Amino acid sequence: MTRGAAAGSVEQGAGGDPAAERLRRWRLVLGGESADGTGCALGGRDAAMDGALTALYGGGEEKKGRGRERSAGLGASAPSVARWLGDIRTYFPSSVVQVMQRDAIDRLGLSTLLLEPEMLEAVEADVHLVGTLLSLNKAMPETTKETARAVVRKVVEDLEKRLATRTRAALTGALDRSARVSRPRHHDIDWNRTIAANLKNYLPEYRTVVPERLIGYGRASQSVKKEVILCIDQSGSMAASVVYASVFGAVLGSMRSISTRLVVFDTNVVDLTDQLDDPVDVLFGTQLGGGTDINRALAYCQSQITRPADTVVVLISDLYEGGIRDEMLKRVAAMKASGVQFVTLLALSDEGTPAYDREHATALAALDAPAFACTPDLFPEVMAAAIERRPLPIPDMNTHR
Repeated sequence: MTRGAAAGSVEQGAGGDPAAERLRRWRLVLGGESADGTGCALGGRDAAMDGALTALYGGGEEKKGRGRERSAGLGASAPSVARWLGDIRTYFPSSVVQVMQRDAIDRLGLSTLLLEPEMLEAVEADVHLVGTLLSLNKAMPETTKETARAVVRKVVEDLEKRLATRTRAALTGALDRSARVSRPRHHDIDWNRTIAANLKNYLPEYRTVVPERLIGYGRASQSVKKEVILCIDQSGSMAASVVYASVFGAVLGSMRSISTRLVVFDTNVVDLTDQLDDPVDVLFGTQLGGGTDINRALAYCQSQITRPADTVVVLISDLYEGGIRDEMLKRVAAMKASGVQFVTLLALSDEGTPAYDREHATALAALDAPAFACTPDLFPEVMAAAIERRPLPIPDMNTHR
C-alpha cells in the first residue's frame, strides 16, 4: 500500500465544501511538504492522522528525478510503535489497518518487536500477522508464546466460523452423490447418469429411452470414507496458504466420513495428522522458511495411500522444487494412474496467483493435474469436485494450462 491509498480511505471531513474536502484529501495524500501545492493546514484529528501516515510512509511519495528517499518515524521503539498501532486503529478501517501493519513490518523491520507481549496485544490480528508470528516462532521467548497463541487462536476461530459450515455441507453432499446405488428410490435417481447408461435402449418410434438400469445417489454412511491428504509447502512465501490449509485440515478431520492426513514440508517432511483437532497446534508445529523438496513430500504421501481410488491428494505449493524434478513428476503420474485424484494448488489464499515455477506447472498440466491458485471460498467446491471425480472448478484467470 502507498500513503495515497491509505489516505484515500479516510472519512470525509465535517465541512460541506467539496473544494476544501479535495484539498484536505490531497494534503493527506501528499504529506504536507513545501511543494505539495495545497496550502492546506491540518488540525485536530486530521493532524493526528497525518502524523500516523508520516511515521510509516514519510512526508510524501518520492519525487521523480530528485533521488530522495522516503523516511519514516517509528524507529525501533516499542512504546512509540504501540502508540502508533493504537492511532491507526482509531483513524482507519480494519482492512486498511491490517495492510499498514504489514507495511510497517516489511518496510521498517519491526518483526522483532512482535516478540513482545505488549506489542501483540496492540496489533490487529489477521492471516498475514499469523504468518509473521509463525516465522518468528523459534525466536519467540516463553513470555510471548502464550500471547502469540492467543492471537493465532483468535484468527483461526474467526476463519473456522467463516469456512466450516459451508465446507462440511459441500463435502457431505459430494460424499452422498459419490456413493452410487443400483436400485435407488425414485427421489434418489441420478437421471443424467441413468439416461447416459441406457442410450442404447432408445426407442425412436416412441422418442424415449427405456431405463433398464437405474443409477442413483447413495447416502454416505460412516463406513463409506474418502481419504484426503493435504501436502503443504511451508516455505516462507506460502505463509497464508499454511494458515488456511491448517484450518481446512481441522474441518475435514472433524468429518467422520473423511479420513484426513496433513503433511507439511520444506526439505524435511512432518506429519501433523495427530494434531488436526487443534489447528493452532498444527500451525505452531510448522516452521516457515527454508528450502523445498516436493519429491520427498510426495514420496511420503504416496507411502500412506492404501485405497487409491478413494483418495484425494492436495499439493499446495508454488512448485519451486529443490529436490528431484523428474522423480516428482513420476510420482504424480503413478498416483494418478493408480486412481488417486491429484489436485495442485499454487496458493490457498485471497491474494491471487503468486510467483510460481511455470515449467513445473506446465508439466503437471500435461499429466492432467493443472496447477491453479484457489481462494478459501472456492476450496470446498474444489474438494467436492475431486471427491465426485468430476472436472475441477478452476478459475479462468488463475489457471495455468
